[in-house]
Amino acid sequence: MSNIPISERTLKELLPETLDYSLCITIEKDKKVWVVTGMLVQYLESATDSVSVKEGEKIVGTIGGKEILEHLLKNPTQQLFYNTLVEDIMETNPLQISSDIKYKDLISKWKDRGRAYAILTNRWGHYSAISAKKILEIGLRCKTNVSISDLEKKPIITCKPDDSLNDVIHSMFKNKTRKILLENSNKYINDRMIIENISEKQGYLKNIDNFLELPANTVAFEQARLIFDDLKINEVSAMMYDMEHPYVLYKDVLVTPWDICIALLSENITDYVSQ
Repeated sequence: MSNIPISERTLKELLPETLDYSLCITIEKDKKVWVVTGMLVQYLESATDSVSVKEGEKIVGTIGGKEILEHLLKNPTQQLFYNTLVEDIMETNPLQISSDIKYKDLISKWKDRGRAYAILTNRWGHYSAISAKKILEIGLRCKTNVSISDLEKKPIITCKPDDSLNDVIHSMFKNKTRKILLENSNKYINDRMIIENISEKQGYLKNIDNFLELPANTVAFEQARLIFDDLKINEVSAMMYDMEHPYVLYKDVLVTPWDICIALLSENITDYVSQ
Protein backbone atom coordinates (compact mmCIF):
# COMPACT_ATOMS: atom_id res chain seq x y z
CA MET A 1 0.00 0.00 0.00
CA SER A 2 3.01 2.29 0.42
CA ASN A 3 3.05 3.06 -3.33
CA ILE A 4 -0.54 4.31 -3.35
CA PRO A 5 -0.74 8.13 -3.26
CA ILE A 6 -2.36 9.63 -0.19
CA SER A 7 -4.83 11.31 -2.54
CA GLU A 8 -6.20 7.89 -3.57
CA ARG A 9 -6.70 6.61 -0.03
CA THR A 10 -9.89 6.93 2.00
CA LEU A 11 -10.14 9.01 5.15
CA LYS A 12 -10.77 5.80 7.08
CA GLU A 13 -7.48 4.38 5.79
CA LEU A 14 -5.57 7.55 6.61
CA LEU A 15 -7.00 8.23 10.07
CA PRO A 16 -8.48 4.94 11.30
CA GLU A 17 -8.28 5.90 14.98
CA THR A 18 -8.95 9.65 15.17
CA LEU A 19 -11.06 10.50 12.11
CA ASP A 20 -14.22 11.05 14.14
CA TYR A 21 -12.60 12.55 17.22
CA SER A 22 -13.10 16.18 16.15
CA LEU A 23 -15.96 18.00 17.82
CA CYS A 24 -18.85 19.16 15.65
CA ILE A 25 -19.95 22.53 17.06
CA THR A 26 -23.69 23.05 16.52
CA ILE A 27 -26.34 25.71 16.96
CA GLU A 28 -30.11 25.65 16.49
CA LYS A 29 -31.32 27.41 13.37
CA ASP A 30 -33.68 29.75 15.28
CA LYS A 31 -30.91 31.35 17.36
CA LYS A 32 -29.98 35.00 16.78
CA VAL A 33 -26.82 35.76 14.80
CA TRP A 34 -25.11 37.36 17.81
CA VAL A 35 -25.07 33.95 19.52
CA VAL A 36 -23.26 32.15 16.70
CA THR A 37 -20.91 35.11 16.24
CA GLY A 38 -19.64 34.61 19.78
CA MET A 39 -19.21 30.89 19.09
CA LEU A 40 -17.20 31.56 15.94
CA VAL A 41 -14.84 33.85 17.83
CA GLN A 42 -14.08 30.94 20.15
CA TYR A 43 -13.85 28.10 17.63
CA LEU A 44 -12.75 29.49 14.23
CA GLU A 45 -9.41 27.94 13.20
CA SER A 46 -8.67 26.57 16.68
CA ALA A 47 -11.23 23.76 16.63
CA THR A 48 -13.09 24.02 13.35
CA ASP A 49 -13.76 26.40 10.48
CA SER A 50 -17.54 26.54 10.77
CA VAL A 51 -20.54 25.81 12.97
CA SER A 52 -23.17 23.28 11.91
CA VAL A 53 -26.80 24.42 12.10
CA LYS A 54 -29.38 22.02 13.52
CA GLU A 55 -33.12 21.62 13.27
CA GLY A 56 -33.87 19.17 16.02
CA GLU A 57 -31.35 16.37 15.52
CA LYS A 58 -30.82 17.04 11.81
CA ILE A 59 -27.98 19.16 10.40
CA VAL A 60 -29.57 21.61 7.96
CA GLY A 61 -26.88 24.21 7.34
CA THR A 62 -23.42 25.61 7.92
CA ILE A 63 -22.31 29.04 9.08
CA GLY A 64 -18.85 30.57 9.39
CA GLY A 65 -16.98 33.83 9.12
CA LYS A 66 -17.86 33.98 5.42
CA GLU A 67 -21.58 34.34 6.09
CA ILE A 68 -21.10 36.90 8.87
CA LEU A 69 -18.86 39.12 6.73
CA GLU A 70 -21.02 38.69 3.62
CA HIS A 71 -24.08 39.98 5.44
CA LEU A 72 -22.09 42.60 7.36
CA LEU A 73 -21.31 44.26 4.02
CA LYS A 74 -25.04 44.42 3.29
CA ASN A 75 -26.17 45.42 6.77
CA PRO A 76 -23.37 46.77 9.02
CA THR A 77 -25.65 47.44 11.99
CA GLN A 78 -26.80 45.79 15.19
CA GLN A 79 -29.88 44.59 13.30
CA LEU A 80 -27.78 41.87 11.69
CA PHE A 81 -26.86 40.45 15.08
CA TYR A 82 -30.02 41.01 17.13
CA ASN A 83 -32.86 40.85 14.59
CA THR A 84 -31.54 38.15 12.24
CA LEU A 85 -31.75 34.39 12.76
CA VAL A 86 -28.98 31.94 11.94
CA GLU A 87 -31.22 30.21 9.38
CA ASP A 88 -31.58 33.53 7.51
CA ILE A 89 -27.90 33.69 6.58
CA MET A 90 -26.60 30.09 6.83
CA GLU A 91 -25.36 28.07 3.88
CA THR A 92 -27.89 25.33 3.21
CA ASN A 93 -27.13 21.82 1.90
CA PRO A 94 -24.31 21.01 4.36
CA LEU A 95 -21.56 18.70 3.14
CA GLN A 96 -22.01 15.29 4.77
CA ILE A 97 -19.46 12.61 3.92
CA SER A 98 -18.63 9.04 4.88
CA SER A 99 -15.31 7.70 6.11
CA ASP A 100 -14.99 5.83 2.79
CA ILE A 101 -14.55 9.00 0.75
CA LYS A 102 -11.18 9.27 -1.00
CA TYR A 103 -8.96 12.15 0.06
CA LYS A 104 -8.89 13.68 -3.44
CA ASP A 105 -12.69 13.61 -3.62
CA LEU A 106 -13.04 15.42 -0.31
CA ILE A 107 -10.69 18.19 -1.45
CA SER A 108 -12.56 18.43 -4.76
CA LYS A 109 -15.83 18.97 -2.89
CA TRP A 110 -14.21 21.59 -0.67
CA LYS A 111 -12.88 23.44 -3.72
CA ASP A 112 -16.32 23.42 -5.34
CA ARG A 113 -17.95 24.82 -2.21
CA GLY A 114 -15.23 27.27 -1.24
CA ARG A 115 -15.34 25.92 2.30
CA ALA A 116 -13.02 23.37 3.91
CA TYR A 117 -15.62 21.81 6.17
CA ALA A 118 -17.63 18.59 6.24
CA ILE A 119 -19.44 16.44 8.78
CA LEU A 120 -19.72 12.70 9.18
CA THR A 121 -21.64 10.39 11.48
CA ASN A 122 -19.25 9.08 14.11
CA ARG A 123 -19.05 5.73 15.89
CA TRP A 124 -21.21 7.05 18.71
CA GLY A 125 -24.08 7.98 16.41
CA HIS A 126 -23.41 11.72 16.60
CA TYR A 127 -21.60 14.08 14.22
CA SER A 128 -17.90 14.85 13.88
CA ALA A 129 -16.40 17.72 11.91
CA ILE A 130 -13.64 17.50 9.32
CA SER A 131 -11.84 20.75 8.53
CA ALA A 132 -8.53 21.84 7.02
CA LYS A 133 -6.91 21.75 10.44
CA LYS A 134 -7.94 18.08 10.80
CA ILE A 135 -6.09 17.34 7.57
CA LEU A 136 -2.88 18.45 9.28
CA GLU A 137 -3.04 15.09 11.07
CA ILE A 138 -2.58 13.48 7.67
CA GLY A 139 0.14 15.94 6.69
CA LEU A 140 2.25 15.28 9.76
CA ARG A 141 2.15 11.51 9.10
CA CYS A 142 3.32 11.61 5.50
CA LYS A 143 6.96 10.98 4.60
CA THR A 144 8.12 13.17 1.75
CA ASN A 145 10.86 15.51 0.58
CA VAL A 146 8.28 18.04 -0.56
CA SER A 147 8.96 21.25 1.37
CA ILE A 148 7.48 24.72 1.76
CA SER A 149 9.45 26.03 -1.21
CA ASP A 150 7.77 23.40 -3.40
CA LEU A 151 4.27 24.61 -2.59
CA GLU A 152 2.20 26.32 -5.23
CA LYS A 153 3.22 29.97 -5.32
CA LYS A 154 0.45 32.47 -4.77
CA PRO A 155 0.40 36.25 -4.46
CA ILE A 156 0.46 37.69 -0.96
CA ILE A 157 -2.56 39.92 -0.41
CA THR A 158 -1.79 42.92 1.77
CA CYS A 159 -3.47 45.94 3.28
CA LYS A 160 -2.42 49.22 4.90
CA PRO A 161 -3.28 50.01 8.52
CA ASP A 162 -5.52 52.88 7.46
CA ASP A 163 -7.43 50.92 4.79
CA SER A 164 -11.10 50.78 5.70
CA LEU A 165 -12.61 47.56 6.99
CA ASN A 166 -14.95 47.75 4.03
CA ASP A 167 -11.95 47.58 1.66
CA VAL A 168 -10.32 44.79 3.68
CA ILE A 169 -13.43 42.60 3.68
CA HIS A 170 -14.06 43.19 -0.02
CA SER A 171 -10.43 42.21 -0.67
CA MET A 172 -10.96 38.95 1.22
CA PHE A 173 -13.87 38.01 -1.03
CA LYS A 174 -12.21 39.24 -4.23
CA ASN A 175 -9.02 37.27 -3.55
CA LYS A 176 -10.77 34.27 -1.96
CA THR A 177 -8.75 34.46 1.22
CA ARG A 178 -9.62 34.70 4.90
CA LYS A 179 -6.29 36.26 5.86
CA ILE A 180 -4.69 39.51 4.67
CA LEU A 181 -1.16 40.51 5.62
CA LEU A 182 -0.33 44.01 6.85
CA GLU A 183 2.15 45.32 4.29
CA ASN A 184 5.85 45.15 5.22
CA SER A 185 5.18 42.97 8.25
CA ASN A 186 4.22 39.49 9.41
CA LYS A 187 1.02 40.81 11.02
CA TYR A 188 -2.33 39.83 9.56
CA ILE A 189 -6.07 40.33 9.86
CA ASN A 190 -8.76 37.75 9.20
CA ASP A 191 -12.49 37.06 9.56
CA ARG A 192 -12.15 35.78 13.14
CA MET A 193 -10.42 38.96 14.31
CA ILE A 194 -13.02 41.19 12.68
CA ILE A 195 -15.98 39.42 14.25
CA GLU A 196 -14.12 39.23 17.57
CA ASN A 197 -13.78 43.02 17.45
CA ILE A 198 -17.50 43.31 16.69
CA SER A 199 -18.55 41.07 19.57
CA GLU A 200 -16.05 42.01 22.27
CA LYS A 201 -15.07 45.61 21.49
CA GLN A 202 -18.01 47.06 19.57
CA GLY A 203 -20.88 45.43 21.48
CA TYR A 204 -22.36 43.90 18.30
CA LEU A 205 -22.46 47.42 16.78
CA LYS A 206 -25.06 48.71 19.25
CA ASN A 207 -23.69 52.25 19.11
CA ILE A 208 -21.68 52.06 15.89
CA ASP A 209 -23.08 53.46 12.65
CA ASN A 210 -19.93 53.48 10.55
CA PHE A 211 -18.14 50.22 11.35
CA LEU A 212 -17.11 49.49 7.75
CA GLU A 213 -15.56 52.96 7.48
CA LEU A 214 -13.24 52.35 10.43
CA PRO A 215 -9.54 51.73 9.64
CA ALA A 216 -8.22 48.18 9.63
CA ASN A 217 -6.01 48.90 12.65
CA THR A 218 -9.18 49.26 14.71
CA VAL A 219 -8.86 45.47 14.83
CA ALA A 220 -5.97 43.95 16.78
CA PHE A 221 -3.72 42.28 14.20
CA GLU A 222 -1.98 39.02 15.05
CA GLN A 223 1.37 37.69 13.87
CA ALA A 224 2.05 34.85 11.51
CA ARG A 225 4.83 32.62 12.84
CA LEU A 226 8.09 33.42 11.11
CA ILE A 227 10.26 30.42 10.29
CA PHE A 228 13.69 30.39 8.70
CA ASP A 229 14.03 26.79 7.52
CA ASP A 230 12.49 25.23 4.43
CA LEU A 231 10.54 22.66 6.41
CA LYS A 232 9.16 19.47 4.90
CA ILE A 233 5.38 19.08 4.62
CA ASN A 234 5.21 16.77 7.64
CA GLU A 235 7.29 19.17 9.75
CA VAL A 236 5.25 22.28 9.00
CA SER A 237 2.03 20.26 9.43
CA ALA A 238 3.12 19.19 12.90
CA MET A 239 4.03 22.78 13.75
CA MET A 240 0.69 24.17 12.61
CA TYR A 241 -1.28 21.37 14.26
CA ASP A 242 0.02 22.58 17.62
CA MET A 243 -0.86 26.23 16.88
CA GLU A 244 -4.20 27.61 18.02
CA HIS A 245 -4.42 29.77 14.88
CA PRO A 246 -2.10 28.14 12.31
CA TYR A 247 -0.39 30.56 9.93
CA VAL A 248 3.30 30.38 8.96
CA LEU A 249 5.55 32.70 6.95
CA TYR A 250 8.75 31.42 5.33
CA LYS A 251 10.55 34.08 3.26
CA ASP A 252 7.80 35.19 0.85
CA VAL A 253 5.66 32.06 1.23
CA LEU A 254 2.62 32.02 3.50
CA VAL A 255 1.43 28.60 4.62
CA THR A 256 -2.04 27.76 5.94
CA PRO A 257 -3.69 24.39 6.58
CA TRP A 258 -5.40 24.74 3.19
CA ASP A 259 -1.99 24.83 1.47
CA ILE A 260 -1.22 21.48 3.09
CA CYS A 261 -4.57 20.13 1.88
CA ILE A 262 -3.58 21.01 -1.69
CA ALA A 263 0.00 19.75 -1.37
CA LEU A 264 -1.20 16.33 -0.25
CA LEU A 265 -2.93 15.84 -3.61
CA SER A 266 0.48 15.19 -5.19
CA GLU A 267 0.76 11.71 -6.69
CA ASN A 268 4.37 11.67 -5.47
CA ILE A 269 3.38 11.64 -1.81
CA THR A 270 2.88 7.98 -1.04
CA ASP A 271 4.86 7.07 2.10
CA TYR A 272 2.71 7.33 5.17
CA VAL A 273 2.98 6.38 8.83
CA SER A 274 -0.40 4.95 9.81
CA GLN A 275 -1.92 5.44 13.25
